[in-house]
Amino acid sequence: MFRFLLHRTEFALKQIMSSGGAEDDIPQAERKTVTDFCYLLDKSKQLFNGLRDLPQYGQKQWQSYFGRTFDVYTKLWKFQQQHRQVLDNRYGLKRWQIGEIASKIGQLYYHYYLRTSETSYLNEAFSFYSAIRQRSYYSQVNKEDRPELVVKKLRYYARFIVVCLLLNKMDVVKDLVKELSDEIEDYTHRFNTEDQVEWNLVLQEVAAFIEADPVMVLNDDNTIVITSNRLSETGAPLLEQGMIVGQLALADALIIGNCNNQVKFSELTIDMFRMLQALEREPMNLASQMNKPGMQESTEKPARRENPHKYLLYKPTFSQLYTFLAASFKELPANSVLLIYLSATGVFPSGRSDSEGPYDFGGVLTNSNRDVINGDAIHKRNQSYKEMHCLHPGDLYPFTRKPLFIIVDSSNSVAYKNFTNLFGQPLVCLLSPTAYPKALQDQSQRGSLFTLFLNNPLMAFLFVSGLSSMRRGLWEKCQDYLRKINRDIAQLLTHSRSIDQSFLQFFGDEFLRLLLTRFIFCSATMRMHKIFRQETRNYPESYPQLPRDETVENPHLQKHILELASILDVRNVFLENTLDDY
Repeated sequence: MFRFLLHRTEFALKQIMSSGGAEDDIPQAERKTVTDFCYLLDKSKQLFNGLRDLPQYGQKQWQSYFGRTFDVYTKLWKFQQQHRQVLDNRYGLKRWQIGEIASKIGQLYYHYYLRTSETSYLNEAFSFYSAIRQRSYYSQVNKEDRPELVVKKLRYYARFIVVCLLLNKMDVVKDLVKELSDEIEDYTHRFNTEDQVEWNLVLQEVAAFIEADPVMVLNDDNTIVITSNRLSETGAPLLEQGMIVGQLALADALIIGNCNNQVKFSELTIDMFRMLQALEREPMNLASQMNKPGMQESTEKPARRENPHKYLLYKPTFSQLYTFLAASFKELPANSVLLIYLSATGVFPSGRSDSEGPYDFGGVLTNSNRDVINGDAIHKRNQSYKEMHCLHPGDLYPFTRKPLFIIVDSSNSVAYKNFTNLFGQPLVCLLSPTAYPKALQDQSQRGSLFTLFLNNPLMAFLFVSGLSSMRRGLWEKCQDYLRKINRDIAQLLTHSRSIDQSFLQFFGDEFLRLLLTRFIFCSATMRMHKIFRQETRNYPESYPQLPRDETVENPHLQKHILELASILDVRNVFLENTLDDY
């Protein structure tokens, strides 16, 4: 491989020298500079392209390859900085080529974030992408009659937007969308391209993604406040002295999105995006002197525990989903939890079965690589066989050999109520309502209400209360009150005498503790809301069942919810004495 790269470098060098003047006139040191640069450039491209061949699952085998790739790009970046004048004069280095190197480094940091779930690397990707924009590295691309270079520029914009979305930098996103729109218009005007529709679709997708939140938080000057829903220092309710909970830690999470017609951008549905943020801490900036990713000494690591590792699976087939599940299960450390989040179209059983086992209640849809029937419900045409592209509760049984935390957001979530804990390990399933009241405006395209409660419970509460905007001061007052509610929910759970021990086993982990308290808040809110009480299908459920009177229908919690509604002046949408109705 070294000889092949050397041969290519020498060939490229001759091409450059022959176009730039007499080869003999070039000093030896400058010739070596160009040779070394060409070698590093070729080596970096070879390693970067090799990233595609790495398995997407498993946390070990890719690290050394990423390390080598970062090494070469670090050398290449420093080399072009140190020898810019020679490379300008002898190689003809263009600014868009520098931008291309910076863009690749940004992509490396972004993919390292995807591999590790460490949000600090998103900040590093943002730094490189920002530098490209601030220094106008791609500004001269439009003057060259090469459509492939313009496409590189458009792809850079799309990648930059994804990173900004993940960092909640919505002001930057809006600026980038405007610039991208202008670039697409210029691109399609200058070149007779076939991909105009695809690029316009990108614009439509990101615009819908930005507008997905049903409630706006406003400053006094009516500018929108950007709120973050990652775990902060004051996010999860603290464990009080004497609370007896398990010591399990959330280590791995599969976030699966397969809903029809839901807002998405870059293979990330709005539900996946919201759950992803619910399983991350607020990002920190990495020190500029830090070594390359994955190679820090343990003393340099942040004091806080790392984020759980995540796999993001957009419309996976059954075999893909099972492969990733098996890889997560295999690598799960001792005393750790695997979380499975399913946001997917429901698959319903057809007719009654002789038995009622874990494959007789349907489940959720996986990708079948064929046209899917429009609408949320998928029914089998051949009633003598079960839907082969369905993830049934029974498919997850093998993975209950280790602690398993499942969240199902689907029109057939109740299929997962029929679980059996075969191995005695901690097991909890949080299940969405299977239908929502007709009186509530349909927001399914902009994401599920259930997932919104798990990601941003106050925004979900405002939405079901009929509010679409709120002043910042009132928002912060309500957030403070919601933290009090979460603390009280934590006490209700840990003081309960009849609660299944699985809930308490998971309660020691901050992320799972926050999800459980938000789930109970969601359940209690819907059970008290006038329009939700028309059908039990409108309520979330769980496996194992929570003791209602001690949790979701506890009078103390109901009083809190009415107080929150009073602060917002929406008490009229809730029932005052819900217990009397049972």
